[in-house]
Amino acid sequence: MSAKIVASTENMPYAEWLEQRKKGIGGSDASVVCGINRYKSPVELWMEKTDQLPAKEAGEAAYWGTQLEALVRAEFTKRTGIEVTHAMQLLQSEEYPFMLANLDGICEHPELGTCIFEAKTASAYKAGEWENSIPDEYQMQIQHYMAVTGYRGTYIAVLIGGNTFKWRFVERDEELIAMLIQLESDFWSHVENRTPPPLDGSDASARFLAEQFPRSVPQSQIALPDSAADLLQQYDAACENLAVVQEKKQTAENLLKQMLGEHEIGISGNRVITWKQLSQERLDSKKLKVEHPALCKKYTNQVSYRRFTINAAV
Repeated sequence: MSAKIVASTENMPYAEWLEQRKKGIGGSDASVVCGINRYKSPVELWMEKTDQLPAKEAGEAAYWGTQLEALVRAEFTKRTGIEVTHAMQLLQSEEYPFMLANLDGICEHPELGTCIFEAKTASAYKAGEWENSIPDEYQMQIQHYMAVTGYRGTYIAVLIGGNTFKWRFVERDEELIAMLIQLESDFWSHVENRTPPPLDGSDASARFLAEQFPRSVPQSQIALPDSAADLLQQYDAACENLAVVQEKKQTAENLLKQMLGEHEIGISGNRVITWKQLSQERLDSKKLKVEHPALCKKYTNQVSYRRFTINAAV
């Protein structure tokens, strides 16, 4: 597979870069299309690509990731001796034009030739995700890049918590790439046909629905399609299974607490169980409401949300 240069990203305004991204699926979109992204659902991405939803502005973490990219690149070269060429081009797959790539850099592997370099930063809270592998969303991103470019490997380096540096080499995975191409092709068909992809069970999809339909029309009613019956059966079965699982979990927790007794820490193999005594201050809202009603009312906010319930028809 080969790629062509669509545009130079050097000095490209951020607004123009966002417009270019709408023309296809980029590396950071790959995990969204696969349904494994924790922060965005496929339908949100579809709405961005079809101009129905503005692309979300890069957050603080993404901003600092961009600012520190050069530092991560330089540190990788310092530790490995491998020179990295800063890539400032938007690439497009010639075989699958909907697949785009914006690489952090390219470098040479002693056996596989030209490879991709990808720079990341991560919070110290996510250090565990980098212990023996790389996070799934980044695996999808670099395999997407290898699908676009045809390169056979990627060096990925990360600065964790501002004081821990790691790097790994990931080889091209043909089976994973074939799956990605199929999923991205199907997704892009939804974009071209302007038909939304199905929602999934992710938190991102739940947030999307809450944001899209924040209010209900009082007493409004609708007859749902026949497919709702199957979804209700699925919902009921899941609730029954969840109750069983929750009971098993609580039983295990209770028995472990019994073993701990008055001890705060217990060891079992390579696992550490803790049952600590904590204390915290809590506002007594009932007392405040009785003794200082005006003050309580002044600092009380009304929160609006929609509650989902399923009951038997009357």
